[in-house]
Amino acid sequence: MELTLLGTGAPDGLPRPECPCAACASARGVRARAATALLVDDALLLDLTPGAVLAAARAGHSLTAVRQVLLTHPHDGPALELPAGLPSAGRVPDGQVLTLISGHRVRAVAMDAPGTGYEVTSPEGERLLYLPPGAAPSGLADRAAEPYDMVVGDVIGRPDAVARLRAVEAIGPTTEVIAVHLDHDAAPGVALDRRLAASGARAVPDGTTLVVGEYHAVPDVPRRTLVTGGARSGKSLEAEQRLETFPEVVYVATGGGRDGDAEWAARVGLHRERRPAAWRTEETCELAELLAADGPPLLIDCLALWLTDAMDRVGAWDDATWAGSGEEALRARVAELVRAVRGTRRTVVAVTNEVGSGVVPATASGRRFRDELGRLNAAFAAECEHVLMVVAGQVLVLRGDPGAPV
Repeated sequence: MELTLLGTGAPDGLPRPECPCAACASARGVRARAATALLVDDALLLDLTPGAVLAAARAGHSLTAVRQVLLTHPHDGPALELPAGLPSAGRVPDGQVLTLISGHRVRAVAMDAPGTGYEVTSPEGERLLYLPPGAAPSGLADRAAEPYDMVVGDVIGRPDAVARLRAVEAIGPTTEVIAVHLDHDAAPGVALDRRLAASGARAVPDGTTLVVGEYHAVPDVPRRTLVTGGARSGKSLEAEQRLETFPEVVYVATGGGRDGDAEWAARVGLHRERRPAAWRTEETCELAELLAADGPPLLIDCLALWLTDAMDRVGAWDDATWAGSGEEALRARVAELVRAVRGTRRTVVAVTNEVGSGVVPATASGRRFRDELGRLNAAFAAECEHVLMVVAGQVLVLRGDPGAPV
């Protein structure tokens, strides 16, 4: 089954008309995206968009053989003019199956937002799932009969749709996930590639033809990632986005609670509101135990607070204790954590603070913390396939190809 993406952008396209934002300003040439529309085996058109005939011609296809046009979501504005020779556009009621003269079977899939998803099965048995913008499947069974060969949907806008499909094994290890409905809230270029690769997905230019069911190297999510950066740089958000398409995640809060500290409670509350509801939170600094156990991915936030706890435990803040036994005890605790990271079977994304680039701390204990965090960061990074640094919300890749399998 051949799938040609006549467009891969949001309903308004990219760049949006009259939008002055930086993303729209840079969306030129191959980065420009027309509204998403899919042509399946030249026989089925999913979503009718302006310029579909020209888009098909540029991709080396024609719409003259199209036997069915299906819409997935409400189209605002005046009705689109139907190109000559195309059948009338319509929608299939949820749950119903439409069989085309070409032999394709199309089943309408219920969504949790206005719109209809379509499961397309070719005469040879390949299976494609196409989701409308801003929507995820609803009412999924506990387990899918088998994984789809390809899923095309709003990975950036609705990462939880991918998570839901993974939870029921409708997306498996060999399922190709293609991101469409891309809008100006998606970073362009390599930043988009990096974010999608972390989700096991990819984007392609308008006009690309893909073969559904053909082997393709699915982006491999790295097992271990370290995200570093300064205060309010966006490092925690970056770490969360790297795991947002996983059905289960354990969020490890190393800072714990602070009774009576309203400002700290507000910080924790903002983080919780941003995280998916399905994520589970554990407040602990016993990281080695979590890393050694089997389970869903871990998001550790953050190593600086873990180090603070570790230094508290060994009395590292006191000069005499540090010189006597504290330094050796802290080295042993850090070494235990590094061994656990090296041997873990879980997917891990850890957040840390980047220190030592500014004012030198005025106290010996402050300088000690700065030095030990630098050592911890270096040792932890040495065990990670991906190391990222976030500056002013922008991600610099220090280790690992941002858009390719590890």
